[in-house]
Amino acid sequence: MKNFNFKTATSTKEATKLFSGRAAFLAGGMTLLPAIKLRLAAYSDLINIKKIKTLSGIKASSKSLKIGSASTHVTVASSKEVIKSIPSLSFLADGIGDPQVRNRGTIGGSIANNDPAADYPSACLALNAIIHTSKRKIPADKFFKGMFETDLKKGELIEAIEFEIPEKSSYAKFPNPASRYAIVGVYIAKLKKEVRVAITGASSSVYRSKELEAALTNNFSASAINNINISSADLNSDIHASEDYRAHLIKVMAQKAVSNC
Repeated sequence: MKNFNFKTATSTKEATKLFSGRAAFLAGGMTLLPAIKLRLAAYSDLINIKKIKTLSGIKASSKSLKIGSASTHVTVASSKEVIKSIPSLSFLADGIGDPQVRNRGTIGGSIANNDPAADYPSACLALNAIIHTSKRKIPADKFFKGMFETDLKKGELIEAIEFEIPEKSSYAKFPNPASRYAIVGVYIAKLKKEVRVAITGASSSVYRSKELEAALTNNFSASAINNINISSADLNSDIHASEDYRAHLIKVMAQKAVSNC
């Protein structure tokens, strides 16, 4: 591992001020530190943001649920506010990785990393989330750009994620048996004005399925998916699952998610 400077910030303003050159923000470090150890990434400075109190906390209102970016997965999974407002989000958080990852990893770190098989990005898209950063508010539809790529600018820090509270929602995942990452994960949310369906693990980045959304808007039931043809074009194919198998899993997981709503 190459040498780097380790700095600690106690406020968002201080964190962004410390950011310069080849720097990175560090919260749980579940992806960042292994990448550095394997020499897949190198930074001049790591800025510890875990002591910034404003990045923690969960607040619920009648319309939305706002979660601080430094909240750990286990915090989200066990939060009374999350369980009451969006139980499917609690379920998702409880299925991430293993106990070590859930106790250290953070929701903001997961979203900023945008791993193609991560769980939280699907929740952001399905629940019409707003990503609050140190500079602006970004709709989830515009936040996720591609594999490990987001709309975040250099030095921009995620402060909180605000989810719309749905009428119904559910997340169904076919996990990799070792990592617990999604080979395919489908998050379905029936919001006040629309139905949104987000797919993770199947492609190079999380995305919304317009075909499934249209079918469920007309008939919100598992049977509405029966005649949907999921194309395998542009889907991932690896040692865990072929593109055709992933296409099949999308349909199966979508039906499971609707049934569990």
